[in-house]
Order: sequence, then structure tokens, then C-alpha cells
Amino acid sequence: MPETTVFSQDAPDGDLPPGLSRTGARRPGAVAASLASIAAIGVALPLLLGGCSALFRPAPPQPGGVEFTQPLRLPALAESRMEGDIRIFSLTADEARTAFVPEGEAATLGYNGDYLGPTLVAARGERVRVDLQNDLDAATTLHWHGMHLPAAQDGGPHQVVPAGEAAHPEWTIDQPAATLWYHPHLHEETRAQVDAGLAGMFLVRDDEEAALDLPRDYGVDDFPLIVQDRSFNQAGGFTGGVEQFDGALGDTILVNGIVGPYLDVSTERVRLRLLNGSSARMYDFAFADDRPFELIATDGGLLSAPVRSKHIALSPGERAEIVVRMAPGESVVLRSDAPNPDLHAGGDAFDVLELRAAASLSPSPEVPAALATLPAPDPGAAAAERSFEMSGHDINDREMDMTRTDFVATVDTSEVWSVTNTNPLPHSFHVHDTQFRILSIDGSPPPPHLAGYKDTIALPWNRTYRLLVRFDDYADPTTPYMYHCHLLWHEDQGMMGQFLVVEPGQRPALKTHEGETDDRHDH
Repeated sequence: MPETTVFSQDAPDGDLPPGLSRTGARRPGAVAASLASIAAIGVALPLLLGGCSALFRPAPPQPGGVEFTQPLRLPALAESRMEGDIRIFSLTADEARTAFVPEGEAATLGYNGDYLGPTLVAARGERVRVDLQNDLDAATTLHWHGMHLPAAQDGGPHQVVPAGEAAHPEWTIDQPAATLWYHPHLHEETRAQVDAGLAGMFLVRDDEEAALDLPRDYGVDDFPLIVQDRSFNQAGGFTGGVEQFDGALGDTILVNGIVGPYLDVSTERVRLRLLNGSSARMYDFAFADDRPFELIATDGGLLSAPVRSKHIALSPGERAEIVVRMAPGESVVLRSDAPNPDLHAGGDAFDVLELRAAASLSPSPEVPAALATLPAPDPGAAAAERSFEMSGHDINDREMDMTRTDFVATVDTSEVWSVTNTNPLPHSFHVHDTQFRILSIDGSPPPPHLAGYKDTIALPWNRTYRLLVRFDDYADPTTPYMYHCHLLWHEDQGMMGQFLVVEPGQRPALKTHEGETDDRHDH
């Protein structure tokens, strides 16, 4: 890997290369050996981490320390046009400057704007195309996180869009209604581009969800919340180099790009589509008055029934849809409680967003008792079983190699994957293309909030998650899908692998980790 690039914490953003944030540093190879040494400390490591967390981990102000003075910004609904039976969206990735704090402006990236991007909406069964124009001074990609689609349209690190050029991914939406999102996936530069602002939501609609009495009027009773943490220098620019194992943590919370936001509520119930859009921070969302809410959906769509909850934990990349009831004239703060100590994520509770109810609220129906029909996951017909060990910045003791496929799966089959984090340090696990089901956690059934379709999970130390992973519809012997830790610093450092999905008996066109090759391979 390249040598580490170091940026001054106090340097203005204008001193950075075009298209990059200050977080675009990479580790030297020596870090791998250091991590192995750290892991060998064993039992003493949690104590070491606890001390480091208290001294060095940036943290937002504790509850009550944020003044909610700015109205929440609602991402625009992306415009589209029809050409025949294809719905076409247009996105332009560009550079800008954005004022988040009174001290000044930060260098940012955005889609169709200064920071973040519009919300794309399409229905199951629709054919969609996204015309991406890359007006950055750097290459990028456009990945559809949580989307079921052909590998060549996935927007992973193999689908690079050079500066000044365009891409036109096209596919048919074929999955249940869900809250998905899009962001770059450029190898070794994902965190820099996402932290600079390249991200947005993609909402999938379907008839099953539309038939339910749920809030779904965008911007009225249904709100996307992209939650991120950033830090700012004295000139208002982004700061925050890689200072801890999990990556760059910020001391300021942004929701849809707004610091200290409040949301005016006009209905008795509101649907909040929560996305952990941070590159490293774990959240445990709850309300300051400990009120319950209805968890109705996770990454891949609706649960079979609402789960009455008081908190929902999300690692980077995870989503959750909750419905909360408000009373006329009241205010309540959405906050993050202290992260689960099993994740060793450190930090304390902090405020995120204030909800302010109007004096008179439009009535909303109760959340339905039944939501979606989810088949029971059946591992009995699995075609293979695989194990994934997350350690340091490696998966199964290997770092990412763009020319290597780590395994080959057969289309229209299922596999059982066992995933374990062997470090007392934070990790997560994300799989492209597929929405998996959790079969068990350390041999026990998953709790209700993890019983639906997922594409990303947090991985506490030394616990094993058994996943049922399905590979439907799309086979391509030349273009891989990815699996990786979704802490973006880890992903950039090589904590990622790739797999091909092929027809029965078809030969892969990438070498395997055992060194096998195919003469047709031309990468």
C-alpha cells in the first residue's frame, strides 16, 4: 500500500488535494504487525482500550449540551424522467464549499448540490437507470448499498468513473420496500469521499408496504435522517485524521448535513428512517424521555411485526425505520445512548435531533400489528458453509486484492456463513447484492430487531453470527461482489474480500486465493 499521508489538524481544507477530505490518510504496512501485537495482549486489551477511549476519543457534547437552533434540512426528492419503460435519474458529483458552523466553510462534495444528495424513489418492478456525471477532480464510483442488482451495476471498486467522465448503471428493482442508500466505493478512498459528503438515500416502494396504514408522506410524516459525526477547525473546515483503531470520530453531530437540527412535527405519528452515515461511530438511538417507539423495518425492509422498543443500535451503514408518537405541543430529543460495551466503541450519550410537535396534530392510525410475510430462514438446503474471521484489518488473514476472488458461489443457491470478530475492537460486516437472514448468535436465535432482512451487522468481540446468504438471479464470472467491514477506515485498509457468483459449472475469470487462474481473465 502507499505510504501514509499526513495532514495537519489545523490546516485549512483548501490545502487538501481536490476531491479529498483530510481523512484520506492510509496506514503503512507496519500497522498490520502492530495490530497483531495488540491482539496478542488478550485480556489486558479492554482495559487499555478503556483508558485510551477516555483520553483520546473525540465525543459530542453530553446530553443537554447542544442547542437546537436550525431547522432540519429535508433532502430533495430526485427528479426522474421516463424513456419507454425506464425511469432515469441524473446525479452529478461535484466539489463545493459548505458552511456548517459560524466560523466558516468546509470543502465538501455532493450529488446535485453542495453536500449529500437527493433521495431517489422507485417501485419494485421498475427498470431504473442512473446517469452519473463525475465532475470531481478525482475518480469515484457509485455503490447502491443494500440493492439487489447485477455485479457490473453494483458500483464497487471495479466500476471506476474517472474524473470528468460518466457512468450509466441500469437494473430492474426486484426486492421488497426498504430504505437503502448510495455512496462511493472507490478502493482506498471510500472514507474520504463519503466523509466529504457523497451519500444519499434510495427508497424502494412496493404494493405490500403501500397497503399498510403507515406514515409515508415524504417530508410530512416520513423523514430520512442521515446521521454523521464530524469535527471542525477554527476556520469552519473539516478536521479529523485517523486517531484510533476504528477510524476518524467527530465531536459534532450532523443530521442531513445540519448541526443542532430540530424537526417540526405536524402529525401524531412520524416515521424516521435512520441511517448511520458515519464512517466509524456506533449509535444507540433512543429518546431522552425513554419513550417507546415501534421499530418497523431494518436494512432490507419491513419486519414481520413491529417491535416495541426504547432503543435501536446501528453500526455504520445500517438502517432502521421507527414510528414514534408525539403529543400536541411537546418537544423530545432523539439521542444516542452510550454504545454497547461489548463493541468497545467508547463514548457517552449525546443529543442528535429535537422533535417539536405543533399545538394541533393531524391524526395518525395505529401501527399495524402485522407488517410483512417473512419466510422462516431454512439452512437445510445450503450449498456451502463458510467461516469469516475479522481480525485487525484482515478477513481470514487476508487483505483485499482487486485481482483475486476469495470464493465462488453458484447462482440461485444459499450458503451459511459464520462470522466472528476475534478482536476486542469494533468491526462490522456488510455483504453486497444480497439481503441475508441471521440464523443465530452464539447458537441462540436472533432478537426480534435482528430477525428481518439485513445487509450489515455490528460485530461484538468473540461472538459468532451465523448468516443465511442467498445468491439470486445474477451470475457473472468476471465481475465480483464485495464483503467487508463497513467501518470505512478498515475497508480502505484492506478489510474486504470479493466473491463471484457463477452459473453451475462455470469457470471464474479471477484467480482464487489458492492461486487458480482462468486464461480468459483480462483485468
